Amino acid sequence: MKNYKKKKESFFSKVVNFVLTIIVACAIGSQVCTAANNNLRIAQVSDAHFSSFEENTSYKFLKKSGDLLDDVIFQINTSGPYDFVVFTGDLINVPKSDELEKFINHANKLVYPWYAIDGNHDIDIDGKLSKEKFLKILANHNDNMNQKNIYYAFTPKKGFRVICLDSIIDYKLTANGEISNEEFLWLKQELEEHEKDTVVVCTHVPIIEPYSSANHKLLNEYEVRKLLKTHKNPVIVLQGHYHAVKAKQDDNLLVISCPSLVTYPNAFRVININSNKNRTLVDVYLKETNLKDIQSRSKLRLMGSDKLYGEETDRNTTFKLGRKD
Repeated sequence: MKNYKKKKESFFSKVVNFVLTIIVACAIGSQVCTAANNNLRIAQVSDAHFSSFEENTSYKFLKKSGDLLDDVIFQINTSGPYDFVVFTGDLINVPKSDELEKFINHANKLVYPWYAIDGNHDIDIDGKLSKEKFLKILANHNDNMNQKNIYYAFTPKKGFRVICLDSIIDYKLTANGEISNEEFLWLKQELEEHEKDTVVVCTHVPIIEPYSSANHKLLNEYEVRKLLKTHKNPVIVLQGHYHAVKAKQDDNLLVISCPSLVTYPNAFRVININSNKNRTLVDVYLKETNLKDIQSRSKLRLMGSDKLYGEETDRNTTFKLGRKD
């Protein structure tokens, strides 16, 4: 058998191949970067109701709240990348500082930046866990939460503005919510200053109810919703409180309701927003727990589980939002 020598590549060929490789790499890199800059990927976790000491209630699987939270964190960490994770209220079930500290120990296992807003279960009206203390504890363990006010905003990347609202009433015992006059004016200013951005609003108490509940609704929901709809670019609202899976579009306003971790369907949300000049595509997904035994038992504890689980169009769908003239 003859021995064939490998043909030596000429210097000119090496140069040509090197240049072509650089050109292709730059072209691919440019496409990837462009797509990434136009894209925002969020994991929304709501109503974790973390508890280290309570037994299950008639419909909340509190005893397994830590396991459910760890499962969700594992899913998020292994299904990225995400630009950030947001907890939309009721991080804990009982407003105690040590419970919030324990919740944070779990949340800090996330490999992505995370933010949080307060829910009605997080704040104690007698001051044991006030809004100020809630924010201070979060800030002590998470630099992203080093905010001046409990309502705040940030820019995760160019073209997007995230507005985190405080919708909790702390001057009386109630599950209703409201946006204060001061916060309302701040929200108006935020929208005006970021008129060219796609806006993501995070709130615990809904802007649009997934189902009717007079003792849980936002008392000034009409005024807040009307203000949000003045924004010419798309507004995507991520909300919790009702433990329900629902997605509803109203012109350039899209409202996404997230279920609870401790009640059926024991799930969280993934929201992918691709925003271009004339249209914004929002892919909405429901991600259920891997702890299927807990999920099955949780469903048995709940009447009307279908209402909380929603339709397929509430769980996994794509919405197209435009810019208003």
